[in-house]
Amino acid sequence: MFENIKNMFSSDIGIDLGTATVLVYVKGKGIVLNEPSVVAMDKNTGKILKVGAAARNMLGRTPGNVVAMHPLKGGVISDHEMTVKMLQMLFRSVSKSSFFSPKPRVVICVPSGVTEVEERSVINAAIEAGARRVYLIEEPLAAALGAGLDIKGAKGHMVVDIGGGTTDIAVISLGGTVVSTS
Repeated sequence: MFENIKNMFSSDIGIDLGTATVLVYVKGKGIVLNEPSVVAMDKNTGKILKVGAAARNMLGRTPGNVVAMHPLKGGVISDHEMTVKMLQMLFRSVSKSSFFSPKPRVVICVPSGVTEVEERSVINAAIEAGARRVYLIEEPLAAALGAGLDIKGAKGHMVVDIGGGTTDIAVISLGGTVVSTS
């Protein structure tokens, strides 16, 4: 009962956490954010100054105490702390958060063939950023669902997901990935 009430007020969020771009989908609203995955931070205070396009505009033009960086490399987290702070800013900008609203449930795309350590890093980053529950889905499977392919049938579908840091190729059939590479 309590879980049903909690689900009425929480937001379900889907995130494509890419090397070059972050896409954020909110249930009932569609894609609400399409931003570069760049974070600008003040090295002295540790405070995040800008995220996304505003931070990308700072690349190479910052004073000595400000660093602008990509917290993801090759589709996986390269700087855990920066990724957490970037996700916190994203959650704040898309969630209707108040003291009484529960944390969002989040689905995050990961490249096919990521290790368990890399998966755990993504889950931990999202939970530290404020997610209540985190689910991972391989990028080719998410692309197939987004394209409206019938993935449950016995017919195989070859999906190529071309991203800024990785390209994932998979054959999908009977509701799952038959073979994939990144």
